[in-house]
Formats: sequence, structure tokens, C-alpha cells
Amino acid sequence: MILVNLTKYDNSVAIKKNSTLNFAVYNEMKKRCIHIFITLLTTQTVFSQKDTTFNNLNEVVVTATRTERKLGNSAVPVSVISEKTIKQAASLRLNDVLNEQAGLFLTTSFGTGVQMQGLNPDYTLILLNGEPFIGRTAGVLDLNRITVGNVQKIEIVKGPSSSLYGSEAMAGVINIITKQPISNNYSASLRYGTYNTFDASVSGAIKINKLLVQGFIDRYSTDGFTTRPNSVERTVAPLSRLTNQLQICYPFSNKTKLSIGARYSYENITNIIAVTNTGSVNYSEGKEIHSDLNISPILTHQFSKKVSSSLRLYHSRFKSTQDLNTTGTVAYNDLFIQQFYRAENQTDWTLNNKISLNIGGGYLSENVRSSRYDNENNDKKSSVAYGFIQGEYKAKDKLTFIGGFRYDKNEIYASAFSPKLAIHFQPIKKLSLNASIGRGFKAPDFRQLYLNFTNTAAGGYSVFGVLEAQAQINHLAQIGQIASYENDYYNLAALKPEFSTGINVGGKLSLSSQSFVSFNIFRNDIENLIDSRLVANYKSGAQIFSYLNVKNAYTEGIELNLGCKFYNNFTLTSGYQLLLTADKQQVSDIKSGLVYTKDATGIARKMDISEYYGLPNRSRHMANIKLLYEKNNYFYNLRAIYRSKWAVTDKDGNGVYNTNDEFAAGFVQLNFSAGKQFNNGLSMQAGCDNIFNYADANNLPNMIGRNFYITINYQFTKTKK
Repeated sequence: MILVNLTKYDNSVAIKKNSTLNFAVYNEMKKRCIHIFITLLTTQTVFSQKDTTFNNLNEVVVTATRTERKLGNSAVPVSVISEKTIKQAASLRLNDVLNEQAGLFLTTSFGTGVQMQGLNPDYTLILLNGEPFIGRTAGVLDLNRITVGNVQKIEIVKGPSSSLYGSEAMAGVINIITKQPISNNYSASLRYGTYNTFDASVSGAIKINKLLVQGFIDRYSTDGFTTRPNSVERTVAPLSRLTNQLQICYPFSNKTKLSIGARYSYENITNIIAVTNTGSVNYSEGKEIHSDLNISPILTHQFSKKVSSSLRLYHSRFKSTQDLNTTGTVAYNDLFIQQFYRAENQTDWTLNNKISLNIGGGYLSENVRSSRYDNENNDKKSSVAYGFIQGEYKAKDKLTFIGGFRYDKNEIYASAFSPKLAIHFQPIKKLSLNASIGRGFKAPDFRQLYLNFTNTAAGGYSVFGVLEAQAQINHLAQIGQIASYENDYYNLAALKPEFSTGINVGGKLSLSSQSFVSFNIFRNDIENLIDSRLVANYKSGAQIFSYLNVKNAYTEGIELNLGCKFYNNFTLTSGYQLLLTADKQQVSDIKSGLVYTKDATGIARKMDISEYYGLPNRSRHMANIKLLYEKNNYFYNLRAIYRSKWAVTDKDGNGVYNTNDEFAAGFVQLNFSAGKQFNNGLSMQAGCDNIFNYADANNLPNMIGRNFYITINYQFTKTKK
């Protein structure tokens, strides 16, 4: 499988609707939208009119604007995954939850990452209670690291959000919000499933006078999964994870409150491979260990009814060590330590009943130590000072404008300015419309700045970060190892941030208290994409790469969601995303007759634009449908996830992904769970994920086979709010 990084391949262009490719896709999208809408309308006669909780427009969200706001008044695309939804789907890790959401695709390179609006995982910011996770590998934050056993809800904001959150928020933000201590309650949960998968958790909260303390411990382990049952080697490696979380809340007065959150996780992964030596096969183990520590004190004070302020401090430390065996004679060893510090203040000011402001600023510092950099004993450092302001103006009861910007001053790369403007309009009670345009950015990461890596096991090629490249290559030239320089060697310069201009236009129509349909049309134009380029050649023939700001990118699409309740006990929800991508230079070259492909007989010919597919590792169509039945204390939950084919290999070697290349097959994954709540606090749940036992070892190595499980949960005391 070839898994690609957006910084290497995502150069895109708006495809004109009169082109053969886009016109066909446009018509297909139009037909699908009309069909879904008509289907929803024609089933209205069976909808119950009693339950008014289905459309959760009064749900309070904080991620979209960094202030509490009702979901129905949000001017940007935001969705909420509730604790109930997570529990009924029997999700254990964050990847389980996101895998079943419309418009999100999970990638499988360097762990499990999330692709949003066609943009790769390094462009989506993952937060825990508003604070960023660190510890990415090649830009990917492994979602398997994050347990959801004590999550209250997950908020997903799609589209550029750098005006509030800075770097890495080009595609959007996913904020995991954990349960906050309320009063005395205790619970325990135990789950066992296929592949000797074991998950146990305990949580409890206690109130001592004013002090509220809540703790959570989760232990997860699995023997892993293999597509070859008789092999000791694992497709998904055996592992164990331990997560500890602590929340402390102390109100000094009615106006002042201190909250402290702490989290520590430890992960141990076993790497088993077959090593052939003198004709015999032996199995050898290697270890990969990750530890993650987060501490976040927050002090809030209400100065008056119109003015409140919060001071947030945050520290995070991620450490990864890898001592892995290879099929060669040399083991692979790696050390990576990243530390993140931040201090931030935000003040919210309500000027009058029409105008409110949010003003904030802060300072963050990061340092990284890695054996892949020039000296693993020297920390690489970066610091950023930033400020942001956001204003809201309620022109009328039904019309709201939200605008703001953020300025980031970095000591290494050029400064970044990120504005955003959003409009929310509710012409009638059942219809809300919103539109937003924003600027997102992603700073060059430590890898692109400082990497010093030579792969001796794969031909001896080297990759140097831009700050090290010229010095390293000059040194190699002095000792007689450089054969030639490429033109891009002379273009090496300080990297600029990658920028995205994102437009989102959408709306939600409540057809009744029991049904809705919503849509969002999006487009992202990305500038200054950082691409790896060949800059020099060794005398041995091996190549040397570094990084340059050289490309632009483009993605666009539409997302549809609908839901309805019928016959009192049934809930049906569904989502669909159409994604179009293209490469500007590639499309230009194809139209100019510069790109060739091969016909069935292997004869080269000019490629036609109608054969162009777009960017690799992206499905044009993604959909899900969920059917839930609830009655008394029982529930039955059936979910289907569909993903259409996606390009994986440039089979004809022309550097362009087209219909003659290799594709991963589209598939449907079916999951089912059922449970019962007893009156004494006991609940039980059982289910099966991947019922069809779909497997694709080459293109979906992290997808495990059919997985049965059973869960028992006991609530010792009921929470009293």
C-alpha cells in the first residue's frame, strides 16, 4: 500500500463544471441529494410528534467560538457526539468513534489518523478539554492512544479554525470533553472480546466540602490481529495501554474557581517478526513504548455580569522509544521526546445585548529531542507569542455576524495572520443557515526543520530538514560524497507556514420535531504547501531530499446529514460526503497533452482529462447509516459505514492518478450492539464489529477482522446534580 502525505501530493485545482469528469460527478451528487431529500419527505407520515429532544439545537458547544453557545446558533459547521452515542456503539478508543462519523476517514500510516474535508491528519487539531495533544509521527496523531471511557461529548468543527486555535487547525478541530466532577458517584466497567481484547475501567467522584475530585483509570490490552491465523507475526501488534485521569475543582467563591486536569498514559507495543538465518526461521520481538503526560490548571474569575476572564496553564510531555527488529541485520532504534508549555488568558466582555467580544493572548514554547535529528542530546526549540480577538454582532434576532483574527509571531518561521468571518441566519424557526470564510495555517514542524535521517536499509537515501540541509550537504561535499546538486538545492530557504482559505456554506432544516436534514458545502484552497524535493545526489547513486514551499492544494465537496424518529422507538440517522480533489499542475499538463498513459495493450498514448481521478488515498464517496431501537431499558444499534474506492498506486508510472492505476476496493463495514439497563445500576452490552469480516491487509492493515465482545458496567451510586 502506498500511503501519501498531502504535503507531497496535494496540488489541486478547481475542476470546471463543463469538464467531462466534474460534470458527471456534479450530476451524480445532485441526483443523490434530491433522492435523499425526497425519501425523507415521503416518510413523514410515520414520525412521532412527541419527543422534542431529537434535534439537539439547545446543546451547548464551546469549541466553535471558545465560548458557550447553543448548537442551533452556531455559524460554523459543528457536530456533537454525545456520551450516549459513544456508549451505545461500544466505542473504546477515539478511532472507534470517529470511524462512524460522516465525512471523516481514518488513515493507517504511522498510526491511525483522521482525514477531514480531504485534508490529511496533520491539518486537524486534536484537543482534550481545549488543550492540544502532542506526539505526532510524520504529522499523524495516533487516535488509538486516546480512550473515551470517561468522555462526556466530542465536538467536531470542520473548516479552518486557526483564527482561534493557531497552527494545525487548517482542516478543523476535534475537542474531546471529559466528564467534570459534580457529586459523589462511582462506576466500573469490564469488557472482553475477540483477540483476547480486554478493557477495564473504574471511575469515581467525591465531594469534600467545596472540593470536587474525580478520577478515572482505564486498562486496555489485546493480543493483536493477523490476516494469517497460523503466523506468529501480527498485522496489528499486541499491546497494552494504561490511562489515568484526574479532575479537581475548587470554587473559592461564587465568582472565582480553580480547575486542575491531569492525565498520564503508558503504552507498550510488541513487534514480532520472522527472521530467516541460515535457512531456519526464528521469531524475534521488539518493543515500542509511549508515555504521555498532560497537566492543565485553569483559573476563572467573573468580574461582573458582563466581564469574565480565565487563565490557562498547560504542560504536556510525550516520550516514545522504539527498539524494533527488522528483516535485516540491523535493528531499528529511535528516541523521541517532545515537551509543550503554554500560558494563555482569555477575557469575555458583553458590551450590550447586541455586541460581545472575546480577547486573548498567550505564549507557548516547545522543545523536541530525537535520534532522527542531528544530535539527540540537543533539544530543538520553538516559541510562539500570539493574540486573538473575536467579536459577535447580533444585527437582528435572526441574524448574527461573528468575526475575528489571530496573529502568531514565531521565532523561526514567518508570522501568521488568520482572519475569519461567519454569518448565522434563521429566516424561520425551523430553518437555520450559516456561512463562513476563514484562514487556517500550519507551521513547519520540527521534522521539516531539523530532520537528519539516512535510511541505510533502503538504498541509503537521506532526508534533511531545511535548517540543516545546506550545512549537511556542504559537509558531505567536503568529504567527497556528493556527486551532483539539483536545481532545488539552490532554492532552499526558510520555510513559510502553509495556509488554507476555507469556505463553508450550510444549513439545517427541521422537518418536524422528529426529523431534520442538514448540508454543508466546503472548499479549501491551500497555499505554500511544504513538499519534499530532491536536492542532491550521493556518489553511490543514493538521493538526498529536503523541504521547500512549492505547491498549492485544493479540495471541495458536499456533506449531507439526515435523521428521523419513527414508530416512537426507532431512530434513523445517515450521512454522506462527496469529495472532489485535483492537482493544478497535473490538470494543466493533461490539458496541454503532456501526460501519457498506457492502453490495455501497453501502448503509450496521451491521457484524457476524463481519466483523471484526483489525489490518492481519498474516496470520492463516503456514507454511513445508523438504526437505533430503544424501548424501556433495552437498545439495539446497527451501523453501516461505506467507503468507495481510492487510488493507491501509480501503476502506469506517469506521476498522475488515473483510471488505469491501482485502486483499493470500496467496502461496507457493518457493526451491531445491544444492551440492557437493570434497575440496580447494572448494565450489560454485547455486540460484533465488522460483521462481514472485511479485510484488506495491503490497504487497511489496521482493520481487524470480525470482533465479538461483551461488556458489564455497574454504577455504584447515581449522580445527583
